[in-house]
Amino acid sequence: MRKLALSDEILLKVEKPARYIGNEVNSVMKDKRKVEVRMAMCFPDVYEIGMSHLGIQILYDMFNRFEDVWCERVYSPWVDLDKIMRDGRIPLFGLESQEPVKDLDILAVTIQYEMCYTNILQVLDLAQIPLRAGERTWEHPIVIGGGPCTYNPEPVAEFFDVFYIGEGETRYRDFLDLYKEARREGVSRREFLRRAAKLPGMYVPSFYRAEYKEDGTILAVRPTEEGIPAKIKKEIEMDVSDTYYPQKPVVPFIKVTQDRVVLEIQRGCIRGCRFCQAGQIYRPVRERDVGMLKEYALKMLRNTGHEEISLSSLSSSDYSKLPELIDFLIEECRERKVNISLPSLRIDAFSLDVMRKVQDVKKSSLTFAPEAGSQRLRDTINKGLTEDAILKGAAMAFEGGWTRVKLYFMLGLPTETEEDIRGIGDLCNKIAAVFFETVPKDRRVNGKVQIVASTSFFVPKPFTPFQWARMCTKEEFLDKAYLTRTAIHSQLNQKSIKYNWHEADVSVLEGVFARGDRKVAEVIRKAYEKGCIFDAWSEYFRNDAWMEAFEECAVDVGFYTTRERGMDEVFPWDFLDCGVTKEFLAREWEKAVAGEVSPNCRVQCQGCGAGQFGGGVCFEERDGEGA
Repeated sequence: MRKLALSDEILLKVEKPARYIGNEVNSVMKDKRKVEVRMAMCFPDVYEIGMSHLGIQILYDMFNRFEDVWCERVYSPWVDLDKIMRDGRIPLFGLESQEPVKDLDILAVTIQYEMCYTNILQVLDLAQIPLRAGERTWEHPIVIGGGPCTYNPEPVAEFFDVFYIGEGETRYRDFLDLYKEARREGVSRREFLRRAAKLPGMYVPSFYRAEYKEDGTILAVRPTEEGIPAKIKKEIEMDVSDTYYPQKPVVPFIKVTQDRVVLEIQRGCIRGCRFCQAGQIYRPVRERDVGMLKEYALKMLRNTGHEEISLSSLSSSDYSKLPELIDFLIEECRERKVNISLPSLRIDAFSLDVMRKVQDVKKSSLTFAPEAGSQRLRDTINKGLTEDAILKGAAMAFEGGWTRVKLYFMLGLPTETEEDIRGIGDLCNKIAAVFFETVPKDRRVNGKVQIVASTSFFVPKPFTPFQWARMCTKEEFLDKAYLTRTAIHSQLNQKSIKYNWHEADVSVLEGVFARGDRKVAEVIRKAYEKGCIFDAWSEYFRNDAWMEAFEECAVDVGFYTTRERGMDEVFPWDFLDCGVTKEFLAREWEKAVAGEVSPNCRVQCQGCGAGQFGGGVCFEERDGEGA
């Protein structure tokens, strides 16, 4: 009989106790005496967020298909349980076994966004694992990190034994076998890490050292021992149709952020937006076979009982078999009374026709992401979306019965001017005007249109053409948000437009973490000691504590955010190879400054370097010639 880690008395005290009891539908239970490796997949945020992440579902399924491995799940305890666990010295536990994480062999942490960094420390601390990797022994699990933030792992490098760079399907089996071999041979923990550092895609921070120039920039990052690779290339699964994918995803007991079946239709994006990290690090585009998707859609719906299915992709409209897949899902889902969710669609005639078919008579809102208010700035960021296309899409949407449109923009983009910012208000006004021009009075069910404009603040990310860009200060960001609001309020149709903006403090901190080096680790640890956790949640974000931590550690925020960078600067992440070359990114940066547009991958190859992987969009109709 499985005993819960938390008593009934504690569970009755905390919000949503179902976060902590495990045993959900499709969760995997194994006899721990019959496995050689026990591990936990961790998402360092609350259960509802972590349970919505497709990557963990894929890896959880993959690990548990291995007969010699039992993989559990662990999430950040919410603030109420966090206090109880600290006060009672209750060790953090895996959901499946309800046993302490510190007794497992491996703790694998997915790092999806920078603002979860203090939550990584919370997980380690509550698990009673030393925060610094250098202080751990074989008494502690190997802590390995993965996910998009590992494309600059340096700010959290001292907290991890290993980072897995790239997609998890390809190399974890080798890593687990290496671990088993090391334990059987009785070698030291350091010797195991030395061997792991020689596996493709594995970065072991303790075997690398950064050398600095007098101005604080990096001279070089070099391995400290012979035989350790100087450059680490990402791992990539090229055959995404014949690989691991869960047919029985875990079904939560409580409502989570993405409470539905998620069908990943492709990886990567052809568009090349210059601000977008995902569009670069997941190159090249690889499509899943439509037959496989049809089969898995039905199996996952049958095995979960979910009433909605969502297609996952960076740009779903670019999936070549989308019409065939949509027709199939519409037919099947109609019979099962299952809703279809289609995020990441470009607003064109086909997409609107599809949404018209799958949405109820009561239309939900439509989402456009112009990103910038002027055509000049959209060209600079290579958005590939004209004002004419936006207005035509809006007209088709209004004719189709939609009356609510969400628009997403970024403030603080490179080369942005006051005119570009005022353009946000102008564009919102034009879209509202299209509604009144398109929809006759007798067909305006709700009387008017609602335009919701939201702005986030631009954060330069590694492995993008904008990794060289200067970032704005908090004050500059707020001035831009104020100007945006003023521009919207001056419009003729201002009553139809609502405006929201992101928090500037959080964006500045994200900018430090995105391009930081190992000096930032001390700040993260200090902020955590001051009580900073759940920084991605506005109600718990404490900017004053963070600024104190920077001051006490003598680390300059502006060095990582507002400082101008030379084209020859060595970045903290330059020892990693994500598949696109620094030369390509530099060319795109120069084109951005010149306001030049680059065609998407299917129109014309830009020679980014991703052709080295030997497949995907790079080899579509190219007679075997890669990019």
